Amino acid sequence: MLPALDSAAAHLTDVLPSCLAALDGLPNTLGLPAANHVVVVLVDGLGLSSLRARAGHARHLTAHLTKKSRLASGFPTTTAAALASLTTGVSPGIHGLVGYTALVPETDTVVNQLTGWGPSMQPQTWQAVPTLFERASAAGIGCTAIGAPKYVTSGFTQAVLRGATYLGGKTIADRFAAARALLDRTPAGQRTLTYLYIPELDMASHAHGWQSDQFTAALETVDAEMAAFSAALGSGEGMLLTADHGMIDVPQTSHVLFDSVPELVAGIRHVAGDPRCLQLHFEPELPAAERAAVVEAWRAVEGERAWVLTRDEAIEAGWFGEVLPSIRPRIGDLIVAARKNIAYYDSRRTPASKRTMIGQHGSWSDDELFVPLLRFGAFGA
Repeated sequence: MLPALDSAAAHLTDVLPSCLAALDGLPNTLGLPAANHVVVVLVDGLGLSSLRARAGHARHLTAHLTKKSRLASGFPTTTAAALASLTTGVSPGIHGLVGYTALVPETDTVVNQLTGWGPSMQPQTWQAVPTLFERASAAGIGCTAIGAPKYVTSGFTQAVLRGATYLGGKTIADRFAAARALLDRTPAGQRTLTYLYIPELDMASHAHGWQSDQFTAALETVDAEMAAFSAALGSGEGMLLTADHGMIDVPQTSHVLFDSVPELVAGIRHVAGDPRCLQLHFEPELPAAERAAVVEAWRAVEGERAWVLTRDEAIEAGWFGEVLPSIRPRIGDLIVAARKNIAYYDSRRTPASKRTMIGQHGSWSDDELFVPLLRFGAFGA
């Protein structure tokens, strides 16, 4: 059985469309009531399972957990793809950010989808779908994104947050203070949508694991700031908290150096994606029979620990949603999505000094896929 998104469940792509509908007083997928002002807090890397496991350190947040609090991120469970899905309302097969790293076919290079923006990967053309902020702004809704100051001019910001005015806040507390000040100075009658981004938990998880003291400390900070902010929400002010993906901790002893098996790298030109969701691209001239042999080698060696699909199989299974013809070449010829608690590396391309991440994500486990959807203020359950 291949994993797949439940079409009847709530997804990350439903969040902003539902918020905009609530601002118009219209029915919406998430069942949000009408509001004049909406704040969406995105806590990078906060999985629903991690939140529940650390409930004692996030008492305010977990007090708002209900049956409606589970949201599916999407595939792959990685920040570039998930945040683009959140802010466009469409799947990676349409917005085009198909992994942490992805092939740029025009230049035959693998580029980081968060930081690699430049001449070969222009924000407005690589991610050409109008963002929901652009659509909302055109409808007269005031849109603001609040995050770390260093992201204000980044290519990724231009790709997924265009249409929103960007405000910088160095700390988590600074960002919440900026959001409150923005609400307080909004003219009467002006509807607003505010997006507040918190990367600190993701950073702590990657460096130390989600089970670390560092992750717990960051979660406690988020909980305290959310408690203070939600207590000050006024009439008509609704807030949601969600995340882009969850995490699992992968020790170095669970790294799979797949280049140690020659049959797995024969004819592979590029390695893209994430360590838990490889996207392998063949040499363009590799004959069909040799491509098939590589696929079968992966299934024989790793089939018990990973789902191994060709690009066509992954698209047919709906993993990337609808896929536009222009986006198709960005997806790997071969997808290797980890089923077990492992991470895949090509040691020739990623030396030991760069294989230090503990918290990982990208694949289909429940810990990676499901994130919280918590409601406050006018949206309170």
